[in-house]
Amino acid sequence: MSKSTAVDPVDEVLPARQLASYGLQHVLVMYAGAVAVPLILGSALGLSSAQVVTLINANLLTSGIATILQCLGIWKFGARLPLIQGCSFIALAPMIMIGQQYGLTVVFGSVIAAGAATIALAPVFSRLLRFFPPVVIGSLITIIGVSLMPAAAIWLGGGDPGAPGFGSVPNLLLGAATIVVTLVINARFRGIVGNLSVLLGLVAGTIIATAFGLTDFSHVGSAAWFEISAPFAFGMPEFRLAPALIMVLAMLIIMAETTGNCLAIGKIVGKPADQQTLGNAFRADGLSTMLGGIFNSFPYNAFTQNTGLIALSGVKSRYVVATAGVIMVLMGLFPKLGALIASVPRPVLGGCAIVMFGMTTVAGIQELSRVKFDGTRNAIVVAVSISVGVLPMSFPALFAHVSGTLKLVLESGIFLGGMTAILLNVLLNGKSLQGTALHPNTNPLEEPDEYPAP
Repeated sequence: MSKSTAVDPVDEVLPARQLASYGLQHVLVMYAGAVAVPLILGSALGLSSAQVVTLINANLLTSGIATILQCLGIWKFGARLPLIQGCSFIALAPMIMIGQQYGLTVVFGSVIAAGAATIALAPVFSRLLRFFPPVVIGSLITIIGVSLMPAAAIWLGGGDPGAPGFGSVPNLLLGAATIVVTLVINARFRGIVGNLSVLLGLVAGTIIATAFGLTDFSHVGSAAWFEISAPFAFGMPEFRLAPALIMVLAMLIIMAETTGNCLAIGKIVGKPADQQTLGNAFRADGLSTMLGGIFNSFPYNAFTQNTGLIALSGVKSRYVVATAGVIMVLMGLFPKLGALIASVPRPVLGGCAIVMFGMTTVAGIQELSRVKFDGTRNAIVVAVSISVGVLPMSFPALFAHVSGTLKLVLESGIFLGGMTAILLNVLLNGKSLQGTALHPNTNPLEEPDEYPAP
């Protein structure tokens, strides 16, 4: 095949067996995070077990639809990049606050309103691409990788820091064994076997855990064979101005994170995101969020956990992640399948996560290696932005006395670090931004060889 007619790896349609296996690998990585939001929200609002199950099934169903929309795209909706979608943790705190004060129907009404506002704001927000040169993108990707490590540590310890057996020797050894298997397969094999190193590591870790009685499959037997979440299962949504505005603010932060995720994935797969890509991604987030509110679910954005999996496996096809979306839809319709996947022990997930999240950090370092540091202010931009970005996860108690809207902002390390990098780059390298107005299909992310002294 000639170079001019070669298919971009992002647009490559792999054989069905590879699509299924690679897609399942993505689902296993993100499943624990995908169900966390409905579990935490249901507990905070005092919902019954049956109601929480309804939220989880609805979440899996709409997560799958949102992923398919983002990967494949319809008209101006969808980035057409391998972005797997899940409920955003950024919106969790405001949803709990709204639910406790107004009720769950107002939560869903606010989610629908915020989704509509996101679609309306997409063209405006996408014009901010000029503020993301390599020094900012590299800092963002590095922050994403480092900020994911606490999740890996929690999984490695057993998943529940409050449990008596958290961090026990068997859990740590199980996680270590999973790391060894994953690394050996990735280092010794090429092609499909090497690309499936995470999935094979998860399977091997689960087999080891089963042999030592560390796996619980009891939920598989009790799960329903088929269940569908009807629209407005908790009643018709209610719209209130103040809660809607709070959710819109949360969506603005989610849009900032979506920008970072799109730029990170674009760099990793070799298809840098431009202004049009970002606008389409925002519209897809908004439409998926509206759909979530209708089908008893919540705001969506790209899951950063899967960035490292793409970097580690080298499989860049958006159709693989779209297949992961199909699997999530099936999990939402057939709870027994979801229960089976949920039986993968958390230490096994933690072992694979250490490898994958580390690969995300490496992708950020690689991007920063393109940045010119000598004779520029870029070193201070990177130093301060990464330091600020890891504050919320390195010592969460730092913001314990902050509440309301400000707490929502300060708890997002990706948002804090990204905004710090953008502001410092403008202040210290501001002259480089002059004359960089964007055409919708351009991508001026190349940094000049040298910035003029401020």
